[in-house]
Amino acid sequence: MKLTERKYYKGDIMSLGKNIQYLRKQKRITQEQLSEQMSVSRQTVSKWESDEIVPELNKLIALSDIFSCKLDSLVRENMAECDEIYSEIMIKTVKGFRMARYVMVTPNPEDDVNRYMDVWAEKSGLHALKPDAKQIGWDFPYVSSELQNRFGLRGYASAYVLPDGFETDCPGVEYADQVEADYAVITIYDPFIAAFERIPNAYKKVMSYLDANGFREKPREDVLSCFEHVYEKDGRTCMDVYIHVDSVSKTDAFTNFS
Repeated sequence: MKLTERKYYKGDIMSLGKNIQYLRKQKRITQEQLSEQMSVSRQTVSKWESDEIVPELNKLIALSDIFSCKLDSLVRENMAECDEIYSEIMIKTVKGFRMARYVMVTPNPEDDVNRYMDVWAEKSGLHALKPDAKQIGWDFPYVSSELQNRFGLRGYASAYVLPDGFETDCPGVEYADQVEADYAVITIYDPFIAAFERIPNAYKKVMSYLDANGFREKPREDVLSCFEHVYEKDGRTCMDVYIHVDSVSKTDAFTNFS
């Protein structure tokens, strides 16, 4: 059955009104603003949120597009429970730092390059000097479609943030400097329970918060467009996702990147 043919009944959508209100507030828009986007009255939006009336299927599809969520999630799930998975988004100023980094292109690049950097951190003396040195990572996008499709290869970069004054002659990494920059940051709790859902959704949430439709085609050389930091806190795995606020294209701006 095609998506447009799927019918929803009131018994299926116990959380629909709460979901619409929750997602609207997450997007930081008023009922009036949502009503304008949906070409309905503000009173209609209010009735949706109070479950007095159920939006027609075409309106549900439009709402899922506006909120960047799946239609079934909108009508069936209690999306407020996402607060247990994601933190609020905050804008943080990250001070400039020096890093040692390395890139790998393999079928499992995250684990491979992180292991490589861990070995380098031991050999270089970084772990001896600073056992809790911060390790970050980000996708390396410059892998051809042929390598991805034919061989299942992907790219990932891993880096250690170096403490002030750290010097080593240990080879095998590239050194780079990052200037101070503002980032939108969200924390994912237990990201690897459903990594292919939770991590991409975190990026979508931040991009929606920044009202962006993609990264700029020419990123700044002295600032990482985005990166991730995984750590343990109170016995729980956490991942912080950072997106540079000036490295994204706004929704009302022209861009060739999608």
